[in-house]
Amino acid sequence: MHGKVVLITGGAKRVGAAAARLLHAAGANLMIHYRNSATEARALQDELNAVRENSVALIQADLLDIGGLPALVKQTVVTFGGLDVLLNNASSFYPTPVGSIEEKDWIDLMGSNLKAPLFLSQAAAPELKKRRGCIINITDIHADRPMKSYVVYSIAKAGLVGLTKSLARELAPEVRVNGVAPGPIMWPEDDANFDEVSRQRIISHTMLKRAGDPHDIALAVRFFAMDTHFVTGQILAVDGGRSGHAFRYRPDSGGRWRTQRQALSAVAPYAQLSLA
Repeated sequence: MHGKVVLITGGAKRVGAAAARLLHAAGANLMIHYRNSATEARALQDELNAVRENSVALIQADLLDIGGLPALVKQTVVTFGGLDVLLNNASSFYPTPVGSIEEKDWIDLMGSNLKAPLFLSQAAAPELKKRRGCIINITDIHADRPMKSYVVYSIAKAGLVGLTKSLARELAPEVRVNGVAPGPIMWPEDDANFDEVSRQRIISHTMLKRAGDPHDIALAVRFFAMDTHFVTGQILAVDGGRSGHAFRYRPDSGGRWRTQRQALSAVAPYAQLSLA
């Protein structure tokens, strides 16, 4: 990654900051975008520039302002001379149970999780093609298994998975496009839906029986950015094996849990289902 240039949205803290540190350690120059986290962004910039002078720059922007997105790419190119990697990491996340969804929720969640990655990728594509770069989207395992009460967020992340695969086709062969789907990595801030009991229940559904760390996501990002050049259109789940578990049902009044295969086996003779 020495001399490569990476633009990271939402890069001031949490997963974005972990990816920034790892890619910077590999030699990359970074343009770190933030919206409201100015204090965290400046602290991270100072930390990394102390290691390698003038290797990290900051840019503030509201990603819902689509007209301003090309400026992020332009400023990156002006500052560092090009663009090799776009990491679409910024994301809004909060519950929207049916009955309480408002248009502003749709605009915000779809905007940050799907609309902004689309239009920023479109703006970055010409520069990425020049250097045969890549786009990495941070998706979510709940794109495939929607989370209860998070209707709009789950829809938006499902769209981001579709966007990842579509852009992989549209931008090939010059630009690779992949996604990383985190599982239980960092718990949301100030969200009552993730109390200690809920956290332990989620962890119990992983094969590894533990939560992950932002560094785990950063390693997956680095893999797509620098360790492989023959992968595109793929989504890598980094979730401790949670997405590998069969769906569970409670099919009888006795309250017994059954796996998807067990449930299908029970009705297969009648529905003529193939379980092969």
